[in-house]
Amino acid sequence: MIRRLAVASVSLAVVLGCGTLPAVAADSRPTAAASAAPDVDVTKVKAHLNELSAIASRNGGNRRSTGQGYRDSVAYVKGKLQTAGYTVTEQPCTSGCTSGAGPNLIAEWPQGDANQVTMFGAHLDGVSAGPGMNDNGSGSAALLENALTLAQQNPAMTGRVRFAWWTDEEQGLNGSDFYVRSLSSTERAKIKAYYNFDMVASVNGGYFINHITSAAAAPMKAYWDSLGLQPEENTEGAGRSDDYSFEQYGIPTSGYAMGASARKTSAQAAKWGGTAGSAYDPCYHRSCDTLTNINTTGLDRASDGIAHTVWQRAVRSETGGCDTAGVVGNGGFESGTAPWTGDTGAIGAHSGQSAHTGTRYAWLAGYGSTRTESIGQQVTVPAGCSRATLTYWLRIDTDETGSTAYDRFTVKADGSTLATLSNADASGGYVQRSVDLTAYAGRTVTVTFTGSEDASLQTSFVLDDVSLQGS
Repeated sequence: MIRRLAVASVSLAVVLGCGTLPAVAADSRPTAAASAAPDVDVTKVKAHLNELSAIASRNGGNRRSTGQGYRDSVAYVKGKLQTAGYTVTEQPCTSGCTSGAGPNLIAEWPQGDANQVTMFGAHLDGVSAGPGMNDNGSGSAALLENALTLAQQNPAMTGRVRFAWWTDEEQGLNGSDFYVRSLSSTERAKIKAYYNFDMVASVNGGYFINHITSAAAAPMKAYWDSLGLQPEENTEGAGRSDDYSFEQYGIPTSGYAMGASARKTSAQAAKWGGTAGSAYDPCYHRSCDTLTNINTTGLDRASDGIAHTVWQRAVRSETGGCDTAGVVGNGGFESGTAPWTGDTGAIGAHSGQSAHTGTRYAWLAGYGSTRTESIGQQVTVPAGCSRATLTYWLRIDTDETGSTAYDRFTVKADGSTLATLSNADASGGYVQRSVDLTAYAGRTVTVTFTGSEDASLQTSFVLDDVSLQGS
């Protein structure tokens, strides 16, 4: 992971830290209901780390993007993936990267809907100071063993899974930026979410998730919640790793991290173990970032959480599992505006209306003049749902009279209209309504709520408590 400076959106500086090894409790496994994904063998993940360490030793003690250590790392990962049956591409970074930087490595499992892509990525390069075992051998190795586990299991797929190992991250997120920038708008639109893994084995680490309240983060959070880890938002890593390249183009992102040079709080030490006041990774960007700088328990939990997310996002359920908890992020609007996008100023505790539950809601339209407001978010309908219903509570109040539809409220999924209501449907309070999303099982769709008014006489569409129900 790099430390990002706000200079032309390029991140250049690094910081150092120190810390101590946390006490870690014995890991526990979630029930089968929590995850149908296989257990990723952490000893195999560590075997990949051993090889990356040996590569660094043979190449001046590091795996920086411009050196032979990086190229040998690419060759090792590529060989494993090709043998497993992946479609593997080396992508030279022809603009924006450090002179002499090696290629990105992209691997796609050639099954599932090619228009529904979930990407998982980690940077493969390290700094010049050391072998980079936690930063970022840990994320690279966890990702590689997940890819190999998916190939070995060979489940029926609903969508495509694409893995990426990025070059030149330590010099400014350059490899991932080049990749996303090089895609056409059509190809970018196929990527429904990107998950990043940068430093997932910090010895004094915590359990952090990027954009923890977002719809994209839901399967990652659900897995760590099932282990009782009480994960927190990855504030330290915001804008500092390759997920930022995807965010710049509006692609939903999440990911795991265990922390870099920031210091563990006393509350975090009480919750997770370790040393309060010390850095999450005492060897961040230092020569001591070796195989002894790896938290095996954290690495195991991250590896298994990645597998859970792969299975939730792209694997067809053979058991009929339909876990819809957390699929709609912030459906009651009580936690700010994320992950809702669009006219998010409509969300709040406004004077003149009231919530169905809690204190906040989304008030669309209601101006008495020509106006259109929309909010939406991406929703992943679990593949195992034989029936999936999006429910919501809606209050319509209006100054219009009669049965003519002057002002309208619509619900859409990926642009297809699923429901239309109007001022003619006004009632004295909230009414629970629903639309059928069963046709989207196994897919990620953008659900949008829109209120629109004509030139006079207000109609307010007040939305609250959106959720997905399934069976």
